[in-house]
Amino acid sequence: MRIACWNINSVRTRVHRVIDLLKAHDIDVLCLQETKTADAKFPYAEFEAAGYHVAHNGTNQWNGVAIVSTVEPDNVRTSFPEQPGFAKDPEAEQALESRAIGAEISGVEIWSLYIPNGREITDRHYDYKLQYLYALARYAETRAQDKFLITGDFNIAPRDEDVWDRGFFEGKTHVTEPERAAFQMLEESGLREVTRQFTADQQYTYFDYKGFRFNKGQGMRIDFQLASAPLAAQATGAFIDLTERGGEKTSDHAPLVADYNVFDFDSVR
Repeated sequence: MRIACWNINSVRTRVHRVIDLLKAHDIDVLCLQETKTADAKFPYAEFEAAGYHVAHNGTNQWNGVAIVSTVEPDNVRTSFPEQPGFAKDPEAEQALESRAIGAEISGVEIWSLYIPNGREITDRHYDYKLQYLYALARYAETRAQDKFLITGDFNIAPRDEDVWDRGFFEGKTHVTEPERAAFQMLEESGLREVTRQFTADQQYTYFDYKGFRFNKGQGMRIDFQLASAPLAAQATGAFIDLTERGGEKTSDHAPLVADYNVFDFDSVR
């Protein structure tokens, strides 16, 4: 089973790039983030015409996540237990955002996640980000003995080498100790990040549009695939598609692709 994640930064703008990527890499399951569209406006027809099934969670032009698969996803959910909501006004209803979608595919529970950005350390969004991660870790702990995968844009650089210049990020989100500790909680819940071991020569997954960061090699590693022990043991390889990131009018994230020996997958394709 080949599973990829990609923060697409608007699926309607880049639908044909997505389909081309699926075909070029023979991807079985693609988890998208920042689709930036409501369910009713998602380009289902294009994916269906290309032979793919789609499960999508989107409510407006912000956030949005999807799972695209060669087989129909089962038991689709649009939130995980205790997932917190958010509103800028602390007195308003803290409604769930379109940041998670999970499904079962060939015996694997797969979640496409767009972790809150945090904005600034003093912003309520930063506290929301941490609460989101804590709740996710509690849920992951209950699934640690099953074939379970969370993947997507985590908006955290867990190590100093995951940013092109640690000093540039001083006092900013993505690199703070609370965020990194929350990421570690995910790993301590029974999950293992499986792509880093195969991508030592491909350091980053995100390059800001500003400042020609991609051309300068100034990126961040903030996209990951965290698998439970039974699934992590079946990981056989991974790569970051930097060629796609270098393409014209593409997303500011590069697709992150990993392979797993899920032996019963081909039988249901």
